[in-house]
Amino acid sequence: MQSDSRSTSAVVTSDFVSGIETATLRVATASDVGFLSSSPIRDFEVARLPVGVTPELRTELVRKTIHLLIALTPSLALLTGIGFTLAVLGAGTLLYAYAESLRLTGRQVAVISYITFIAARDRDRGHFVLGPVTLGVGAMLALMLYPEPAAFIAIYALAFGDGLSSVVGKMAGGPRIPFTNGKTFTGSTACFLAVYFVTFAMIGSPREAAMIAAGATLLEMIPTRDLDNLLLPIGVGLLANQILGL
Repeated sequence: MQSDSRSTSAVVTSDFVSGIETATLRVATASDVGFLSSSPIRDFEVARLPVGVTPELRTELVRKTIHLLIALTPSLALLTGIGFTLAVLGAGTLLYAYAESLRLTGRQVAVISYITFIAARDRDRGHFVLGPVTLGVGAMLALMLYPEPAAFIAIYALAFGDGLSSVVGKMAGGPRIPFTNGKTFTGSTACFLAVYFVTFAMIGSPREAAMIAAGATLLEMIPTRDLDNLLLPIGVGLLANQILGL
């Protein structure tokens, strides 16, 4: 009986050690090939998700949290000026592009590469993740092309309209809009409401705010992938500029 106990103990110990070796090998492999192509790290992250939060929703929440941060741009421009704000956006965009280029060669940049990993969609695996670049460039173009408040409305539409539409659409679900690559009526409604309230708070005209919000919603529906970060601020800025007669 004692012999059987020792045998069982030896098997358990062997399995435990084997498991550690396997886990170590997987982590080392993941470190070598980079975050986005490493399914072990992705599997580990999925295991840490709260109940009811899918990997796709987690990814979208992280992506759109980054989107929402661009809403700080108008405040920074008011406090420090357009020139300094453009310099900050440009430097941040270049830093990200450099870090992303290193990631594709297997080298990681602390924080930036990890955020890229958790914010990347399946279609981004093994590719340059373009979203943060177009996000920064979109905000810069709005500041350069349009005066206040059109420029600020354009940036808020990018931050809140595009940001909330995707999250609400994935969380609430509902009927999908034809020819929009899976976008939902609930997500587009969230986009309209977000842009409407932000615009109304800035200009105080419900009619003009509704017109700008409707235009932003239509632009957001266009299935342009990451290029919506450029289309939305340019289009909304132009529309606001015309409606407000700036």
